[in-house]
Amino acid sequence: MARQVALLGTGLMGTPMARNLLKAGFAVRVWNRTRAKAEPLADHGADIADSAVSAVRGADVVISMLSDGAATQALISEDAVRAGLKTGSIWIEMSSVRPAEARAQAESLSVIGVQHIDAPVSGGTAGAEAGTLAIMAGGQANALASVEDVLSAMGRPVRVGPSGAGQLAKLANQAIVGVTVGAVAEAMLFIEKGGGDPDAVRAALKGGFADSTILQEHGARMTVRNFLPGGPAKFQIKDLGNVLEIADGLNMTLPLVAAMRERYVRLTDDMGKGNDDISALFLELLDMNGIAP
Repeated sequence: MARQVALLGTGLMGTPMARNLLKAGFAVRVWNRTRAKAEPLADHGADIADSAVSAVRGADVVISMLSDGAATQALISEDAVRAGLKTGSIWIEMSSVRPAEARAQAESLSVIGVQHIDAPVSGGTAGAEAGTLAIMAGGQANALASVEDVLSAMGRPVRVGPSGAGQLAKLANQAIVGVTVGAVAEAMLFIEKGGGDPDAVRAALKGGFADSTILQEHGARMTVRNFLPGGPAKFQIKDLGNVLEIADGLNMTLPLVAAMRERYVRLTDDMGKGNDDISALFLELLDMNGIAP
């Protein structure tokens, strides 16, 4: 009999993740605060739960893919949810939260005999659709081993350390992504204004030290002005803010991260483009230079 997996949160990422779990043969029960967003998964074989309580009841594995750590903690703290969790089950936090929040979740769940792994992802909606997400896992090695097949249905899990380490790795990832998107935006605009061919330049740089997924994918988005969200830009504000908060606690200064966060704030608050893809930072650069999109 297939293990029962409960997936909480069927947004841009959660929906394709649920489909890949179903394709892998797991019994999947899904819940979303707005039920209409979860209902299409019924056509793929998922059970649609009316509440988080009914979703987690008796599940072997619970996956949360919610907006933030507070949303997950609110569920974990509900008496009815805690009563419904099966002793010996594993809760996998795949949302992007603070490392301290992940550790608090683990501590709270351990009291009722539920193990916890923090396993945030990178790869955007394309990676979620293809089942190729980079999954950074923190927690006990034996817990990760017991759900490796579940995680492998969605991507490539790698244990990066104890509880909270997965979220720390994700924040490092977000710092690299946030800063690199800014560098690629400047390079693409530099090429455009200089009279070069951005597509040809990206092809020429492929395989070199400057090459990256961000250059090839987000650089192409910037060139054709396609900013439909794979990962909304507004989430960079939260993520880079968390990086800076933790760095401050470590008595560190991260000037590039700080500068880039301010630009995402401007893109979101001043220009109203927070729901666009992170590559829309190119629009903020155009605006900064007084250039029409």
